[in-house]
Amino acid sequence: MTVALASPPLLNLVGAGRVGRTLARLWQRAGVVQVQAVLARQPESAAQAVAVIGAGRAVDRLAALPPAELWLLAVPDSQIASVAAALAAAGTTPAIAWHASGFLPASEAAPLQAAGWSVASTHPALSFADVDQACAQFPGTLCALEGDAAAVERARDAFRAIGGQCVDLAAADKPLYHAAAVFASNFAPVLQAVAAGLWRDVGLPAERAEALAAGFLQRAAANLQALGPRGALTGPAARGDTRVLAEQGAALAAHDPVLGQAYAALSELAGRLARDGHTGGPRQN
Repeated sequence: MTVALASPPLLNLVGAGRVGRTLARLWQRAGVVQVQAVLARQPESAAQAVAVIGAGRAVDRLAALPPAELWLLAVPDSQIASVAAALAAAGTTPAIAWHASGFLPASEAAPLQAAGWSVASTHPALSFADVDQACAQFPGTLCALEGDAAAVERARDAFRAIGGQCVDLAAADKPLYHAAAVFASNFAPVLQAVAAGLWRDVGLPAERAEALAAGFLQRAAANLQALGPRGALTGPAARGDTRVLAEQGAALAAHDPVLGQAYAALSELAGRLARDGHTGGPRQN
């Protein structure tokens, strides 16, 4: 007797950005889901996402999305509530919905919860700058889960199947959790741009300034891996050189007040790290 294998659950993707494309492609290739339909604000974006994922069909409006067991709302944070409200108002068959915000809790999709859906926030702590790179880097990624029990458990299974390391997170802790990701990842390009810009401002050619900044970043990353944050810390704040801190801060403030403020704040945090081994906060003391 031949035993029929169960088909993977159908997934609808709302939002065709890099996060949605990456997760849908990984799940599709791992046999975790069958991507059914992809909706984006621009039809060509949905079509491109289908090509990247290798499955599904592009749709051009919410009403055209067929029923599915799983939904991924990979839209900007500001759109999660409105998409949830539209799905609930359309009378879409209740299912499991995940949104991908690292900052907002599952309750951002409260209209779906009120309509009988099970909802979770699911945030992989990874930089999704490029889909191919994100797919390659995903194994071992921490995935923070929060929300309704059924949606959380399905998300846990889905992320583990593609190499995610899942942790449960309280809704109240999401702002600090996401801020940590911002400091760890999002500010690094900003600091590189600031450094290269200041070197250009003092006369270095653009190519030399960018190469110099990149070299500092590579060496700093190597030192961090080898020595940890405190051991890798160098500079005037680490040395306690108050004259340099004051005069350099004043020069930056005169050049650009925002840079002056940033320099003062980061120097204060660097000083804490040098003195205390951490940057402060009640849970670190």
